Amino acid sequence: MEKKYVLCEECRKEVEFILTETSMNGRIKNEEIHFLGKEARCPECGSLLYIPEINDFNLKTLYDEYRRRKGIVSLEVIRAIPEKYAIGKRPLSLLLGWGEQTFTRYYDGDLPTKQYSEILSKIYENPIYYAELLQAGKENLKTTAAYEKSKKAVDALILEADEPISKIEAVVRTILNQCGDITPLTLQKALYYIQGFYYAFHNEFLFSENCEAWIHGPVYRDIYNRYRTYHFDPIIPCAPLVSPAMTEVEAAVINCVVQYFCCYGGKTLEQFTHQEDPWLNARKDLPKLTSARRIIPKESIGDYFMRLKEKYNMEKPEDIRFYAEDRFLTIMK
Repeated sequence: MEKKYVLCEECRKEVEFILTETSMNGRIKNEEIHFLGKEARCPECGSLLYIPEINDFNLKTLYDEYRRRKGIVSLEVIRAIPEKYAIGKRPLSLLLGWGEQTFTRYYDGDLPTKQYSEILSKIYENPIYYAELLQAGKENLKTTAAYEKSKKAVDALILEADEPISKIEAVVRTILNQCGDITPLTLQKALYYIQGFYYAFHNEFLFSENCEAWIHGPVYRDIYNRYRTYHFDPIIPCAPLVSPAMTEVEAAVINCVVQYFCCYGGKTLEQFTHQEDPWLNARKDLPKLTSARRIIPKESIGDYFMRLKEKYNMEKPEDIRFYAEDRFLTIMK
């Protein structure tokens, strides 16, 4: 909580107040939306204090929640597109064959249609897709300078993507290109199972990043931050890897986790992990709904999955299906 001072219209004096979070309701397009907003009251008379920045925050939070529910691209993503691809708002609308002010309206906060939302999400996530749109629609731009400037920016992004990438990044891209409808929650659980089962079969970890024990299960924080704006929506597949970044041995584990675990929804996989020692031990003294970013020791992950391999007599990666099926039947009882 943060202390603030403002003029109370009832008391007619500057008062100190504490900004608090509170449950609020709002309506957008005749739909009632519940969200967590902020409010401030006078500590002396109890009057609700009107503060412009708080009102703006609550309005944005309301619209963010509506976007999340409807699977509409976030305002942050929309506003990042022109900078990412070095193109103005009006030229981008022209490039896409939209009305000249369409993208500007979305940039200023208007809600895009579902169709336009999907296009904007894909543009942001996939430079190759944008490069194809730029080439196909360059005649719509008023000047060649706008085209050349944006082409230079997107070419640099694609070239950067072709540079050597970390192992976890290669795993993420592989998962996204194999799964057409994977959500951020499912992606996190897939990474955890790939790390664990790879260790079980090869006695080494596939990537070096630490896993954290969050409320909803194991999480790799940097990956979470990258895809957090998708919330519960499927992540748009990224550009395919230019060259194979996985050995056959690595790909075998990844493919089996995708096949036998990613067929379940993220909430189901969350229940899987909530019954497993690595997550349980990392959070054993925490209340159920307490946020924390405790590291799940790699040794804990390795030991647990080695025990699973032995318990289920796994001889090859395909055998992990026995554990996946058993875990699913357990939580369904």
